[in-house]
Amino acid sequence: MVNLALSAWRWRLALLAAAPWVASCCAAAPAGPQTEIPAAAVGVLRIKDLGKLQGWRENPLIGHGLVTGLAGTGDASTNRATRQAMSNVLAQFNLSIPADQLQSRNVATVMVTASLPPFARPGDVLDVTVASIGDARSLVGGSLLMAPLRAANGNIHALAQGPLAVGGFRYDTNGNVVQKNHTTVGSIAGGAVVERGVAVDEAASAPGKVAFVLSTPDYTTAARVADAINEQLGQVLADPIDASGVSIHVPAAARDHLVAFLARIESVLVEPDRRARVVINERTGTVVAGGDVRISRVSVSQGDLRVSILAEGTDSFNGPASRLSPMLRSVDATATRIDVDDKGGPGHLMSSGTVGDLVQALARLKTSTRDVISILRAVKAAGALHAELIVQ
Repeated sequence: MVNLALSAWRWRLALLAAAPWVASCCAAAPAGPQTEIPAAAVGVLRIKDLGKLQGWRENPLIGHGLVTGLAGTGDASTNRATRQAMSNVLAQFNLSIPADQLQSRNVATVMVTASLPPFARPGDVLDVTVASIGDARSLVGGSLLMAPLRAANGNIHALAQGPLAVGGFRYDTNGNVVQKNHTTVGSIAGGAVVERGVAVDEAASAPGKVAFVLSTPDYTTAARVADAINEQLGQVLADPIDASGVSIHVPAAARDHLVAFLARIESVLVEPDRRARVVINERTGTVVAGGDVRISRVSVSQGDLRVSILAEGTDSFNGPASRLSPMLRSVDATATRIDVDDKGGPGHLMSSGTVGDLVQALARLKTSTRDVISILRAVKAAGALHAELIVQ
């Protein structure tokens, strides 16, 4: 018994001696297990995901051609443009037939469009879109004859040819018509072959410099991009030009290895600044909003529905532990809540004042999307919605 008592006292003395060390460890230790948060979870993106280098652009291409092989659904025989195009094609094969003697409902004149991406090289393939410009009823089953695709300057950059994929059908017999989807526009996957690319000069803005252009202009994001590049490279090389452009100076040692230099810049991580926006599509009844778009104190009444956004003063830290140490102090904060009341059914109470919470509260009351849109527009008109409202 004496040995057990002495052992107990030794444990107590050991715990008292280790108390300061335990307290310091508990103060420094996190509340739970720490794991590295992925960059995408906290809104950090690579610079390459925020924009592109100046000079990177797609070039539209357009051409005119003929679609053949139609089952009597092509242009009418009175279409002079179609007959003239058929005569020109046959003339290339030593068949001289006047245009006024050509009559066929199996041919349609079309416009062919495509987009030439930057760094396209001869031999690359492009997707093309084919649209009828005559009175053809359907392009189903047709095949496009070789059509040159030109840029705005008139130069030919690609050749298009191949069978069309329409994704629909149209059949009419004895005045009865059965149609699915739009049958006068089709596409050809990989239907154009690039014959001439467009050169892209990354340093065309100024000698020894490249310009990075943001997809969404924002002064804060442009400043953060420049700061992140300078921190990554260890020297001041980037300078924001305006809300959409950042000028990057290329060191003399890196000009002979420009690809490696730009690849290093593209991988720099930046947290872009987000602009609060709420997008409403009245045609489809769609509402898209950021989850952190705030709503101030406001009350909206619509029929039997009443929506109230209230602001309440709260204590961010007020518990027994606050009285144990003078280092722990409470801070006054303001919290908002959404109170939705419907006389025809039970109300629902949310604990925060965001657009996402408001929409969820209204959805639980089975409020129609049209009414949700009307409520959001009314809240915006009252000046309580702190976001840009975009109506499509």
